[in-house]
Amino acid sequence: MLPAETKGARLDKALTDAAARPGLSRSRIRMLIEAGEVERLSEPCGTVTDASAKVKGAATFRLTLPPPVEAEPQPEDIPLSVVFEDAHLIVVDKPAGMVVHPAPGAWTGTLVNALLAHCGDTLSGIGGERRPGIVHRIDKDTSGLLVVAKSDAAHQGLAAQFAAHDLERSYAALVWGRPDRSNARMAGLPAVSFEPGWVRVETTIGRSRSDRKKMAVNVSDGRGAVTRFHRIDDLGPCSLVECRLETGRTHQIRVHLTHLGFPLVGDQTYGRQRTPPASLDEETRAALAGFPRQALHAKTLGFVHPINGENLQFTSELPGDLSQLVEVLRRIKST
Repeated sequence: MLPAETKGARLDKALTDAAARPGLSRSRIRMLIEAGEVERLSEPCGTVTDASAKVKGAATFRLTLPPPVEAEPQPEDIPLSVVFEDAHLIVVDKPAGMVVHPAPGAWTGTLVNALLAHCGDTLSGIGGERRPGIVHRIDKDTSGLLVVAKSDAAHQGLAAQFAAHDLERSYAALVWGRPDRSNARMAGLPAVSFEPGWVRVETTIGRSRSDRKKMAVNVSDGRGAVTRFHRIDDLGPCSLVECRLETGRTHQIRVHLTHLGFPLVGDQTYGRQRTPPASLDEETRAALAGFPRQALHAKTLGFVHPINGENLQFTSELPGDLSQLVEVLRRIKST
């Protein structure tokens, strides 16, 4: 419980002082808050996610600590599709279904586990530890390209490029509907503007107040997010679009396209379980309804090599499952 005299203090500091428990540092409590593991039991009740929020008076909070886990990821001999590798970094084409970093519910079988085995002694240390330097992530069920640092210098250089948005990142997404300038609802949203050949979406994105496992646009403590996209192919009830990220917020493409009214095919979190139109043949309806993941692929990745200054760009073709679904839709369009 926070006493009345903590009024005006930052929430993370006040909870740290009140907890006074070994292992519950201020940074640890900040992480718990941002992960949605801190709940206010006094009115107004609810989950709090802003560590910098000011305490408004005496109140009771509940902190939920996750169960203890293995301290360090272990190397696992998992096949990787390596697109590029040198002494400083590695670019991999991640399959759908693979988690990038160990987390609750997925402590093994992750990309980090695979990289520890693949890279071995070529990892020269990130922050004093022999581990891969993860500078960006894509969701478990999103496929495509990631760059990972093998040295501390490369990690710092890549992190600086991501922070400055100085990279090229494009994604292929299969969405419901037909997003273009003629869509009156989309064009009327304040988040939308039009640039030559592209639709620009700008909102804030933060954790949903109603479901902490989801992200939402325009929440009060959200961070700025910009996505540009354009339609590549009209596929009947769906469209294939290219998305380019200016920022890299959690679930950014999925949240932005859903906000516009064009959720990704197969997205169980944001897609509202769309039903394929009854006018489609049975095979196509089954292919769309049965697609097991969000139809999103990290297709292009470009950046400056953080050590030698070389301009690098990599492209990954659509994986088999998404490519097959696109071909099914193209066949019905041509008939």
